[in-house]
Amino acid sequence: ANLAAKEAQCIPWKKNACCSARVSQELHKDASSLYNFTWDHCGKMEPACQRHFIQDNCLYECSPNLGPWIQEVNQKWRKERFVNVPLCKEDCQSWWEDCRTSYTCKSNWHRGWDWTSGYNKCPNGTTCRTFEAYFPTPAALCEGLWSHAYKLSNYSRGSGRCIQMWFDSALGNPNEEVARFYALALTAEARPQGTRPLLLCLALMLSLWLHD
Repeated sequence: ANLAAKEAQCIPWKKNACCSARVSQELHKDASSLYNFTWDHCGKMEPACQRHFIQDNCLYECSPNLGPWIQEVNQKWRKERFVNVPLCKEDCQSWWEDCRTSYTCKSNWHRGWDWTSGYNKCPNGTTCRTFEAYFPTPAALCEGLWSHAYKLSNYSRGSGRCIQMWFDSALGNPNEEVARFYALALTAEARPQGTRPLLLCLALMLSLWLHD
C-alpha cells in the first residue's frame, strides 16, 4: 500500500504482511477504530513515545514471524495472543527511554480501563503519572504493559535470537531467522515429550511381564 510518510511505520512488513492497507492506516491514528484505544488518556502522548506504540501495533497486526509465541486464549475480542516474544534489548530500552516523560495511569494496559465513553479512560482511583513512575525499568514496560506479550531479551539486534520491532526492510526481515530458530527449538523440545506416553506404556508392560 502507498502510505503517507507519517503513516509508514508498518511498511517493513509490506512484502509479507498479515495486515491490510486499511488496518495499517488505522494503526497510525491517535484513537484507532480497530481497538477504540487512545494513547492520550493522560494528556497528549509525546510523539517520540507514540511511535513505539504504533510500531508495537504494526508488529502485532502485520508480522508473519510470531508463530512460535502464539497461544490460544478465551477472550471475547480475540482467540489468540502472543506471549513472551523475546524483544531485542535495544528496542525495549529505546521504547522506555522515549516514553519516560509521557503520562499514563496504569502499569497494565490489557485490562481495568473505564470504557463507558466508548474509549479507554483512566479508572476511578488511578492517578496520571509519568511512565517512569509506573514502569521504573525497561523490563517493567515491555513485559508488564501487555501482560507479558513481550519478554526482555538479553540478546542484541542482529543476533538472530531476538525479535526486532524496528528494522530496515530494504536489508531484509531479520525476524524471519529468529522465528525459524525458535520454531525449530520448539519442535526439538516437543519430540521427547511425544515419546513419553509410549515409554511409560512399555515400562508398565515390562513391569507386568517381570511380575508374572
